[in-house]
Amino acid sequence: LRAAVQELCRQASRALEQGHNILILSDRGVSPEFAPIPSLLATGAVHHHLIREESRTRCGLIVETGEAFEVAHFAMLIGYGAGAVNPYLAFETAAAMLEEAVYTPPGLSEEKAAANYLKAIDHGLLKIFAKMGISTLQSYRGAQIYEAVGLAPEVIHCAFEGTHSRVAGVGFDVIARE
Repeated sequence: LRAAVQELCRQASRALEQGHNILILSDRGVSPEFAPIPSLLATGAVHHHLIREESRTRCGLIVETGEAFEVAHFAMLIGYGAGAVNPYLAFETAAAMLEEAVYTPPGLSEEKAAANYLKAIDHGLLKIFAKMGISTLQSYRGAQIYEAVGLAPEVIHCAFEGTHSRVAGVGFDVIARE
């Protein structure tokens, strides 16, 4: 896992050197042979790597993940540097539910279901921002207003630099074995 995160950070730097200004971190295409880096770890690691290289302001960071489906997931990804989140699995799940007639309110199309979902996520994020006294998404992005519980200092330094942690825990080696 440590090597994969380091390689992801190198690829991000290389993409910036090649003139790209939008980086997309995606966990599509996972398989038993190709496990994803957890999206929050990947987002935080790339965000902090680019800050350390003094190149973070040169790019936008988009996270395309099947892991994000609740408001808290979006809030964490944005709080650790994501400028946008594409919850592709949530959209695919809603489409499958409509197709299989698991949930079929009258007049609900795939597009309307996606719009309703995004509206609910937006309202949830606004509620979180308001509770924190933050009024804009730009102020929340990268704010890292969370506390880490159960992560080793090496993981916090890599992906969550500046995040307070009273309880240490698993590091890359432990995560890789599980």
